[in-house]
Amino acid sequence: MSDTGKFKKSLNLFDSTAITIGSMIGSGIFIVSADIARGVGSPGWLLAIWAITGIMTVLAALAYGELACMLPHAGGIYVYLREAYSPLFGFLYGWTLFLVIQCGTIAAVGMAFAKYSGVFIPWISDQNMLFDFGRIHLNTTQLVSILLILFLTWINMRGVDYGKKIQNIFTYSKIFILLIFVVIGIYAASQTKLQVFGSVDFWTASKASADGTQTPLAGIALMIALGTSMVGSLFAADAWYNATYTADEVINPKKTIPRSLFLGTLAVSLVYFLVNIVYVVALPLHGSPDGATVMDRGIQFASEDRVATAAIYGIFGSTATIIMALVVVISTFGCNNGIVLAGARVFYAMAKDGLFFKKTGTLNKNGVPAFSLGIQAVWSILLCFSGTYNQLLDYVMFAAIIFYILTIGSVFMLRKKRPDVERPYKAFGYPVLPLIYILVCFLIIVVLLIEKPDFTWPGLIIVFTGIPVYYLWKRFSTVKIGVNEGV
Repeated sequence: MSDTGKFKKSLNLFDSTAITIGSMIGSGIFIVSADIARGVGSPGWLLAIWAITGIMTVLAALAYGELACMLPHAGGIYVYLREAYSPLFGFLYGWTLFLVIQCGTIAAVGMAFAKYSGVFIPWISDQNMLFDFGRIHLNTTQLVSILLILFLTWINMRGVDYGKKIQNIFTYSKIFILLIFVVIGIYAASQTKLQVFGSVDFWTASKASADGTQTPLAGIALMIALGTSMVGSLFAADAWYNATYTADEVINPKKTIPRSLFLGTLAVSLVYFLVNIVYVVALPLHGSPDGATVMDRGIQFASEDRVATAAIYGIFGSTATIIMALVVVISTFGCNNGIVLAGARVFYAMAKDGLFFKKTGTLNKNGVPAFSLGIQAVWSILLCFSGTYNQLLDYVMFAAIIFYILTIGSVFMLRKKRPDVERPYKAFGYPVLPLIYILVCFLIIVVLLIEKPDFTWPGLIIVFTGIPVYYLWKRFSTVKIGVNEGV
């Protein structure tokens, strides 16, 4: 057990990679392909979106590796932005992480965990209201999500060793299960189903309306559809950087964290692409919302967007549906554990700089930021009341993409500001590949601002509300920002 007030160096490469993989594989891969399919309407573009997302994620991880080995401190991205730009930028990230990105993801994944639990327990349903006072209501899906958040927070308050054990077990179990799903799924597909890759409609894009009507897409309309649809795949691949938050608990972080980011993102990107191949060969992409069977509903209108469950049903029949639902429950449980474990370290780092509640910057007798874990849980639970899974997804991802751009930009900034600092690892393909990543993210942001203003503009407003909060916090703080990280 760690001494009070000190982090315990407990995480090795195996553990850090588990945090990277486990935080990424949650609910998204089993759900969001339905929304993507409705947006682009073709197997080819569905797979292309997942391929592009995978490439972008690995490129980002390779760039983050340079930052992680330069600044191996608790807080990860918060520290990178603080040192590359100014403490204001670091604070805006932490502020948005708390209000939207991290806690919103915890809430969204918790809701997905509850939704798939409904396969086993029909009582768990969005339609099963415990109370309803208009805008304020509680259904059984929300209740189960709240209970999950509370349980995982309690586990991680007991120490990093408890959190990492759960993470390792659930992460490597779900990777193994997903690989089995891929191998069996592709093997079991008939020759006819595999011929979908040679279909004349493989790249024929269209957008599905709520009633199943297909509107052809081409040119600018197709580009816009790709941009909006990538929100889902980016969400499914999000949280891979969580390992950077735990740097003070990592053994030899300058080597371990960059390696864990690369290995984790590469493994997940490959698995995600293969899983979507199974979806494409198991189910027709087009479908009807009124379809009586999983084949009639297709990928686009899989029941409650549970594409993975529908796919395994399409291959093996109804007896396998429960098995896939169990896989998703295991996956989302492990994913939320990784996010809960890592995120609280950012708020700890902010508090040590005098930019968050003072008690958040303390560790309990188990060497973990228990108070930070607690307030993270409280806000995540409140967000469970804020909307449906897809609403939270859109809200989370817009704010996250803004900081993706800024963090990759930190590589350029720090090379200019600190050219003589030791860099055991340097960003792959610099400067071309990092610039391409920034450009793609910027284009997605522009599309989202235009096409989904109900969710994106509020996200942007939340970022900017952090500016006056920063100056107020700084005014009343007596801590010199940055000295607590040893940089």
